[in-house]
Amino acid sequence: MSGTSEGPAPAAGLNRPTVTESEIATSPRTESPPPPSPSYHSVFTAAPLAMAVVDRAGTVTGANAALATLLGRAPETLTGAVAADLVDLASDARTWHAYRELLRGRRSGLRCTRRLKHPEGHPLWVRVTVTPLPADDGGVLLSVADIGDHRELQDRLRHLRMHDPVTRLPNRTLFFERLTAALEAESYEEGGTGRIGLCYLDLDGFKAVNDTLGHRVGDQLLAAVAERLTSCAKDAARTGTPLVARLGGDEFALLVEDSTGTEQLADLAESLLDAIQAPFDLSGRRLSVSASIGVVERHAAGTTPTALMQAADTTLYWAKADGRARWTLFDPERNASRVTRQALASALRPAIDRGEFALEYQPLVGMEDDRVHGVEALVRWHHPRFGTLTPNRFISLAEEDGSIVPLGRWVLRTACRQARDWQAEHPDEPPIFVSVNVAVRQVWDSDLVADVAETLKETGLAPELLQLELTESAVMGSSGRPIEALKALSDMGVRIAIDDFGTGYSNLAYLSRLPVSVLKLDGSFVRGFQYEERAAAPPNPADEVIVEAMVQLAHRLGLTVTAECVETSAQATRLRRIGCDTGQGWLYSRPVSPDRISELLGTPGVQAGVGNP
Repeated sequence: MSGTSEGPAPAAGLNRPTVTESEIATSPRTESPPPPSPSYHSVFTAAPLAMAVVDRAGTVTGANAALATLLGRAPETLTGAVAADLVDLASDARTWHAYRELLRGRRSGLRCTRRLKHPEGHPLWVRVTVTPLPADDGGVLLSVADIGDHRELQDRLRHLRMHDPVTRLPNRTLFFERLTAALEAESYEEGGTGRIGLCYLDLDGFKAVNDTLGHRVGDQLLAAVAERLTSCAKDAARTGTPLVARLGGDEFALLVEDSTGTEQLADLAESLLDAIQAPFDLSGRRLSVSASIGVVERHAAGTTPTALMQAADTTLYWAKADGRARWTLFDPERNASRVTRQALASALRPAIDRGEFALEYQPLVGMEDDRVHGVEALVRWHHPRFGTLTPNRFISLAEEDGSIVPLGRWVLRTACRQARDWQAEHPDEPPIFVSVNVAVRQVWDSDLVADVAETLKETGLAPELLQLELTESAVMGSSGRPIEALKALSDMGVRIAIDDFGTGYSNLAYLSRLPVSVLKLDGSFVRGFQYEERAAAPPNPADEVIVEAMVQLAHRLGLTVTAECVETSAQATRLRRIGCDTGQGWLYSRPVSPDRISELLGTPGVQAGVGNP
């Protein structure tokens, strides 16, 4: 007979041993138990519970008819049989050891569950209980109860608990049980490829089906999708059929144990997409849906269920973000960038309090006199792990989580205080203005007008020496409170500049009504001027025509123009010829520390590269 235990898996290569002579020798010597007294013997014989008396050597000395009936054996064959063989007590090391200890009188009892094979061929689930008999009687009492009906009920309940009622597929609980087992070392070290793959699938637009056609049709669609996924899994099986599970909502997963590599997973993902994109006929309705799939394939060693599912979830998000109706393979480098982004986002607010931010300044130089008229304040994050980070690495994160408000307030105060210091250091020079970038969220989430007024009062900087820069898209797309704030700041005397002008879809009539005093031409226009007189390729005259038209328009509206990304003398010459007011770029200086700006303020004119490190 074969069996299973509630304990650990059977020891490898362990046959059904019997109690050896040496074991008997080391056990307390007892005489064979006397037969039960007549009164007890009749009870023992007639009892409905299957029982047997076993001596200290493990041999059956007496058994009742109920045990013979249960095991499907003739009663006369039980007496003298090895008890452990009758109920498979030697199939695992723990149970066998406990049984031997009980026979030696060193244990008070044993209880276990066994799956036996009835002589007629059907499985027989039994509960085996072994208890010591009184010392005078010697031996132990073995009782066996049929728990087949109970086990069958348990199996049915487990199936209900582990399967989704809509699709009949394994549910999240069973999926993670299988995944955890597949990632245990003994599962892949004994053979197979040692790799594991996962397709994590989500239907595109499933919510619209529920909202427009109802949940009944939605459930029908899920069941139909489950059938197609199961069919694909069977067709794609190489080393084994993948487990198909519904994890919840419209999310499904296909687990590929012993995968052969990314090619296998890619083929499976392609077949899944094709199967789902074929129209569904549901109760007279013809529906077409698509799916997005995140694909992960890796060595099983060294990974965990949590790590695998995080990778799959991330990759599914990429597939959605990349346009849906596609599969995307997990990319460690792309994931590292995402993790870095998350790390930066979580550290932003504490970094402000820890003083990890600093300002550098890039000069805004007059095109006619080559003198510094102003500077743009550019924030840098001196991250303890990632080094010095420029704004493009963290400003969008700050806008998303709202930390742009305290960060912007710090930049404003630091820049205004520095501008006032320069003015004090160079009393004989015309004071320079400082330009500070402002995000629209700063206007919505804080009182920017009050912050500016308080900062100017605190630092003693004149309002006309402060310039606030907003991007073209932010200004042109704003109304209500943002525009009211800009007008209030302009009335205060603060200069308002539109940054990256020319990259959006400006309403020029609207521009004339905005409280704007400066346009900063986007660097893409200026780069078109990047040529030398001796160059073989002539310049494109359209570049100059477009920039000249914008400069003339700005001047007619009473605005000044700053050209960004000025890198060569030829660019500066052409910009000067068409009337551009100020220039900013590496021709004059990279962003530098406040001390370098002080050096530039003491020079009669900014020559090419003077301020560069």
